[in-house]
Amino acid sequence: MSTFKAPKGTYDLIPPYSAKYLAVRDAISAPLRKAGYGYIETPGFEDVNLFARGVGESTDIVTKEMFTLTTKGGTNLALRPEGTASVLRAALEASLHKKGNLPVKLWYSGSYYRYERPQAGRYRHFSQVGAEAIGAEDPALDAELIILADQAYRTLGLRDFRILLNSLGDKECRPVYREALQAFLRGLDLDEETVRRAEINPLRVLDDKRAEVQKQLVGAPMLRDYLCDACKAYHEEVRALITAAGVAFEDDEKLVRGLDYYTRTTFEFVHGGLGSQSAVGGGGRYDGLSEMIGGPALPSVGWALGVDRTVLALEAEGVELDIPAATSVFAVALGEAKPVLFGLVTELRKAGVAADISYGGKGLKGAMKDANRSGARFAVIAGDRDLAEGVVQLKDMESGEQSAVALAEVVEVLRAKLA
Repeated sequence: MSTFKAPKGTYDLIPPYSAKYLAVRDAISAPLRKAGYGYIETPGFEDVNLFARGVGESTDIVTKEMFTLTTKGGTNLALRPEGTASVLRAALEASLHKKGNLPVKLWYSGSYYRYERPQAGRYRHFSQVGAEAIGAEDPALDAELIILADQAYRTLGLRDFRILLNSLGDKECRPVYREALQAFLRGLDLDEETVRRAEINPLRVLDDKRAEVQKQLVGAPMLRDYLCDACKAYHEEVRALITAAGVAFEDDEKLVRGLDYYTRTTFEFVHGGLGSQSAVGGGGRYDGLSEMIGGPALPSVGWALGVDRTVLALEAEGVELDIPAATSVFAVALGEAKPVLFGLVTELRKAGVAADISYGGKGLKGAMKDANRSGARFAVIAGDRDLAEGVVQLKDMESGEQSAVALAEVVEVLRAKLA
């Protein structure tokens, strides 16, 4: 056993369990790729001010959860706690908004870091797949992203999730609501930190999960009553497009999400099988974020879906993913047959067949145990006598049937059988 362990709140992905994570990432990204989203990858750390400005100084992410460090040159950096700010920064730096038709549609996958209190579904290192549509204000984009996420989850076999939807208004109508909400909050018995938060961004108080705070929020003014006509019309169009696509959702007037940059559309995917950490993903529109981080006005919308929590949701529903075996053919070499079968395995791999071979000079019994553990569909077995006759023994690992096949023909025979 190693002297060292994974840091608290993190985890290692080990085969075969790790195959679930790969399958979830592929399933989430597949609809995005088909909808014109290109892949983007950003550094695991950024200038700390990117998140302080973009995510928001009043958020728990910035005030409590960021992992920060100072380089030898004195630069303050943060491990990325979320993906949107980094992706938008990269798009602006590369001037993607100037190189073609808007919106710029991007998807990404990677690890993110927050100093959380570790518990099931909440880690200090976690994995997400995200999507951003940058540079266009169009209800169809908001609807498209929600529909694509719904499609990804249903492709995986998830059924017991719900989509919550709300509108947070814009720079025209939200200031009026902000004043009304702050006036209400000033009359409550709140702790010093929550009072400070209410002065910076009072909507964040609505997102407070503590029962003693939620109890006092009964009767708080609702944002829906303050939406301007333009925001109401925009939200109704998003709702109509989602409904027309056959995607069910629930209106949630208290849905705020935990980031300061959201405007208008905001949404969340929740699952009842995850306990207190019910959100498996979410997102929304962030029309002012580009300007917050020094760019031009670029209205945008996006989401991030948690790979970790999606896997937990699948397990809660008892969904078994159809994950192909890593190996289709397993070679067992006896006597002096190792060089020939090693060459055969190389040929099979070049022909697109997943193949492996027993290592370490094991006998027939030990090598066949390896073949069974690999999940291979076929085993190719050969010893000195077989090679002298120019054949190998081909064994069907499901039926147990075994037959001799000419060595020169085995690649084509296997390709045909596996097809």
